[in-house]
Amino acid sequence: MRRFLLLILIIALAYGSRHLWIDSAQKLVPSSIIDSIPNEIESSLNDLTQYLQSLFSENNISFDTEQKPERVAPELSAPEEQVFSVHNTELGDSRADVEGEIGEPMRSSENEYGLNWVTYHDDYHEFVMVAYDDQDIVRGLYTNQDLISSTTDIEYGSDKNVVRDQLGEPETYMSKGLFRYEVNQDQEYDLFQVDNSYVTLFYDEHQDNTVTAIQIIDYDLEQSKNDIYTEPNDQLKEGFEFQLFDLTNATRVNHNLPILTWDADVRDTARDHSLDMAENDYFGHTNLEGQSPFDRLQQDDISFSTAGENLAYGQFSSIFAHEGLMNSLGHRENILQERFLNLGVGVAFNNESQPFYTEKFYTS
Repeated sequence: MRRFLLLILIIALAYGSRHLWIDSAQKLVPSSIIDSIPNEIESSLNDLTQYLQSLFSENNISFDTEQKPERVAPELSAPEEQVFSVHNTELGDSRADVEGEIGEPMRSSENEYGLNWVTYHDDYHEFVMVAYDDQDIVRGLYTNQDLISSTTDIEYGSDKNVVRDQLGEPETYMSKGLFRYEVNQDQEYDLFQVDNSYVTLFYDEHQDNTVTAIQIIDYDLEQSKNDIYTEPNDQLKEGFEFQLFDLTNATRVNHNLPILTWDADVRDTARDHSLDMAENDYFGHTNLEGQSPFDRLQQDDISFSTAGENLAYGQFSSIFAHEGLMNSLGHRENILQERFLNLGVGVAFNNESQPFYTEKFYTS
């Protein structure tokens, strides 16, 4: 009996660690054979599980397993003062009220408005970003989870047509001083002026153009930016990096995937590539010396069994960069790749203050 159980344990461990050995095995064994192995193992495990359940039942054997408490979704109510709220929070609320509703912050990092995005979540569930002014009053909100309430019929998962039926035609330009900047060229999001604020609703093109996120920015805060891009500094660079990391993990939680671990070493590799692109005016995975993303990892002595790289350029912020990456199939696959365990994000700016983003995913 002990040997039989040991055999089952070995099979289960092999299946659970498949991401560590399948890539190496593919170099030695035809892919058609490798592709069939997980299915065969899973089928065998299912058969063994059924047999063991029957065996234990016959012998009155039971095992007590610790059950994780089931997550309870927050109870959302309609906004009291505005058209939209996020996790029962509206522009103009106090920080004390927000944290009484949501809890303690997990991170604070500089954003493009000269304020900080203060991030709240529970292992990236109930993910919310809030921007406070110097009086601790809410001036900005964001979420990419089912935490949106509205006095309209718009909610998380609403169709783009429903949004436009409720709010009308979106803005096509945003004025900054004497200049007008075109927005929404790719139809990946809609920008509206609502309640003396700018409301951006992001759509998932791979889920029938449904609402996947919302950003709400106070009108005066948006207009305090003199240009579409913010003059960069080290704090903004680090803020964009951590914000893109957090956004990625919040999205993975939405898809029932494990969260990634921040890796400072691979962040340095990502920063180097972003800076190289910004300084040398190019955009691509292969640098001007012909090095691939994998060559650069090896050059920096980062050991990996599997890896991936995402690039973005020219977006106003990490929020817009992330939402754009999710609408690009290859980048989306990296963000939602179950086998990746670690992530580092590197940002650099060119002489026009345009950000370059590099995401480096890998598993040792």
